[in-house]
Order: sequence, then C-alpha cells, then structure tokens
Amino acid sequence: MTTEETGSPEPRHPSTGERVAGWAAVRLGRRGPGKSLPHRVFPDHWSFLLAEIALCAFVVLLLTGVYLSLYFHPSSEQTVYNGSYAPLRGQMVSEAFSSTLDISFDVRGGLLIRQVHHWSALVLAAGLLANLMRVFFTGAFRKPRELNWTCAFLLLVLAMFAGLTGYDLPDDGLSGTGLAIVNGTILATPIVGTYVSMFLFGGEFPGDDLVARFNTIHILIIPALMAALFAALVFLSSRLQRPQFPGPGRTNNNIVGLPFSTYAVKSAGFLAMVAGVLFILGAVAQINPVWLYGPYHPNQVGAGAQPDWYMGVADGLLRVMPGWELNFWGHTLALDNFLPLLAGVGFFLALGLYPVLEAWVTGDHREHHILDRPRNRPVRTALGAAWLSVYAVAMVGWANDLIATHLHVSINVVTWAVRFGLFVVPLIVYVVTKRAALGLQRRDREKILHGRETGTLTRLIHGEYVEVHEPLSQAQLYALTQHEQYTPLTAADNGSGTTPTRTQLLRARMSRGFHGEATQVPKPTAREYRQINDRHHR
Repeated sequence: MTTEETGSPEPRHPSTGERVAGWAAVRLGRRGPGKSLPHRVFPDHWSFLLAEIALCAFVVLLLTGVYLSLYFHPSSEQTVYNGSYAPLRGQMVSEAFSSTLDISFDVRGGLLIRQVHHWSALVLAAGLLANLMRVFFTGAFRKPRELNWTCAFLLLVLAMFAGLTGYDLPDDGLSGTGLAIVNGTILATPIVGTYVSMFLFGGEFPGDDLVARFNTIHILIIPALMAALFAALVFLSSRLQRPQFPGPGRTNNNIVGLPFSTYAVKSAGFLAMVAGVLFILGAVAQINPVWLYGPYHPNQVGAGAQPDWYMGVADGLLRVMPGWELNFWGHTLALDNFLPLLAGVGFFLALGLYPVLEAWVTGDHREHHILDRPRNRPVRTALGAAWLSVYAVAMVGWANDLIATHLHVSINVVTWAVRFGLFVVPLIVYVVTKRAALGLQRRDREKILHGRETGTLTRLIHGEYVEVHEPLSQAQLYALTQHEQYTPLTAADNGSGTTPTRTQLLRARMSRGFHGEATQVPKPTAREYRQINDRHHR
C-alpha cells in the first residue's frame, strides 16, 4: 500500500505544552554540557566570590542559629529576671528577653555566637545584594539563566524577612519599636490590614503569640525556603554552562577556567576565611546590645532607633512620607504608611522583573554565556546605578534623626532633602552614569585605533612633538571589540505586515531608548583600523 505526496506538509504550530517543555528544557540545562562534576570547568573571576560570600554566611548563620535555638525560649509570658545582669535583676520581662540575656551573660560563648549570628545575617544580605548587582550589570540574567535570577532575587527578599523576624525575637525595646512600625504599616493596608495584624500578633498589638510565631517563621520556614533556593541555584549552575567574562579563546560554546578539584579546594578555604572574619567581627564589634535597650513596653519609644541596613529603604520611605490621610466611604486610608509600602514593593519588583522587560524590548531570545562589560550597555548600567541611588537616598532618610543630632542640623531639613533627593538624585545618577559609560566606550575606540598612550614624547623632523602610542595586543583588541551592538527594533518588526499596535509602537520607542544612536558608540571597523595603522607606520 502506497501513499501519494501532493506537496509539503503544512507547518505545525507547537502546542502550549510543547512550548512550556521547550522553555523548561533550556532553563533547566537539558541542552547544557553533559560533563560530570569532576570534569567541569569553573570560570575564575573575583566577582564570582560575591555569591560564595553569601553562601558561606548562610552556612555560618545556620550553624550559629542551631546553637542559639537550644537556649532561646520563644515565649511572651512574663517572668522575673534573676540573671547575671544586675541593672535588670528583679524586673518583669518576657521569657524571650530573659533567655536572650541568659545567652549573652550566662551561656558559655553565647554572646559570641549571638553576635556572629547577627553579623552573618548582615553579611548574607550584603552578599546577596552585591551578587544580584553583579548579575544585573553584566547581563548574566539573560537566557538561559532567568530562573537563576529569580532564585537570587527571592533569596535577597527572604534574607531581608529572615533578618526582620530574627531581629524582633529578643522582645527588647528596639525590636518592639520596629514591630510597632511594622504593625502600623500592616494596618494601613486596605481591607486585609486588620485581619493580617490580628493573625500575626495573635490579637491586638503587641499580642501574646508574636514571638512564638516569628520564631517558627525565622528558624523553620524561611531557612527551609532559602536552603531550597540555594540548592536550586547549585543545581542550575551544574546543569547550565557557566557564564564567563570576555577574553581570548572564550566563546558561547566553551569555558575557560579552573578544574573542579582546584575550585573545590579554593571554595573550602574561602569558607574558612569568611567564617573566620565573621567570628572576628562577633568577638570585637558589639552589635544589638539588648540589655541596654531593656524590655519592650508599648508605651515607650526610644530615639535613634534604626533597623538593620537592608531595611533602610522601607524605614527611610516611612520617615520622609508626609502625614497624608484620605477618608473614603467612612474609612480612613493612612497614605503615610500605605504609599511607602507600595513604593517599597514596586522598588524591588522593578529590579526583579527587569530581565523580562529587557528581553521584550530588545527582542533578544538567544542563549548568552559571555558576560557584558557594563560600559557596553550604558542604559542598563545607568538604570542599575539609579536604582542603587534610590536605596542610598532612602537610607539617608532612615538615619535622619542621627544625622540631625550629630551634624547639628534641623531634622526637617534632612527630611525635605531626602524627599527631593528621591526624585532628583536618580535622574542625575542616570545621566552621569550613561555619559560615563559612553565616554569609556569612546576611550576604548581611541585605544583600538591609535593604541595605548605611553607617556613618551618624540620630536618629529619638522619640530613637532607627539606622544608615542603603543599598539594593543591581539588579546586586548579582542576584549575591546568582541561585544555585540544591537540594532533597535522598529514597529514594522512585528512580522505580520499589519499596522503596528500601540504596544508595538511603545516597544519600538523603548528599543530606541535602549540601543539607539545616543546609547552606544560604533565600534571601529576593520577598514578604519587598517587605515589608521597604515598611516602610523608610514
């Protein structure tokens, strides 16, 4: 039995399931290098240590946290303190605060472990943020590493909440003040705010179940989620080809770096170094002396109270927000708490969703294993610097009372400076960073065409003095010219031949903003390079 072919078959469009499977196959590394771990090669660059610092701090955090959990009593029940700290002896305090004092003064090594634990939390958040910025500025979030970016971003968010919940466990005056602020922000959330507050605190603030519930979140839920995300990052890194910085012999299809045995030994040594630094900090740098703050009383609020640095954005936005309120249908909407909450959430969501925006604007869906030099992506670099500037300005607002008292200026002056700075400083930083990146591109272009300045002056036969330029090596030329320069999309690139929609017009306009003429300096062509070099050798 035969069949007759009448023509080419109609193209079959993949189903939704096939598209999802194809997307997951690329991101999970099915098409990645198939070498076993002992035969893998790991790129060697100092910036990759930022992720290792965060991982090492997390390990120290877990180990010290287990030790502290053996002695900490997560209860808000009142008891009479009879420990070694004489100024508070005989006072009514919560069991959580009493056990924290016992850990600090009566448990052997307890104060050291407490302080190492707190320093580890600060270093963990700093390492995660620094690594996230490294990934952002080098474009390491592009296909096929979107899941890596998502895991790293969620780790930063979880680290912030882990620090917040742990910071509030001792039930001291400083943490209680922070909790009152958190409760006010929660209550400002329309519709669900009161219900969330009652559930979280086990009744009206401060409630009786807060310490127990925060303890469960802090030692069980968040560490489990963070461990799962770290494991997911290790899994994805082992499946996908690791990104590397541009250089001679480095392409999208190979890896230049260290063998696994060397990399493993260096990582073990680095873990010991990070742990050693954290223990030195815990031994010599006092942090969170809860005995000086005393137990928390709802009717007492101390001045100069700041949370840890990673919550500086949230606290800074709250401090500089005007006391606006809105009456709506018989209900009062506290905008002075609700708007900073929305701004803080939007601030971090803008960072988390940026890879999706860039992929949509550029239309680039290829796999990338070579990292960008930040100067070659001026718009992305400027946006990242502007994001960091918002963080920095908000942290000035976070310390507005300390700045006012230490510098002897009005707190209103500091507050208004921060209010204006939140809108003005990011624009200035964006423009300056973009111009600096373009300036560095022009400098690279001059070095490619004319070579490196040597500082040696030579007098020509007709009396003119010129500086001798040394030609760049082939490796240097490759490093400066290997990057790709994008062509902006146009509204006609929709492929359908129909009139472009508003969304397509917006995409084309944003694409010009990302990769238009004013965002990149053209690389020298081979003809320009030959002409300049021929002229120099005459």
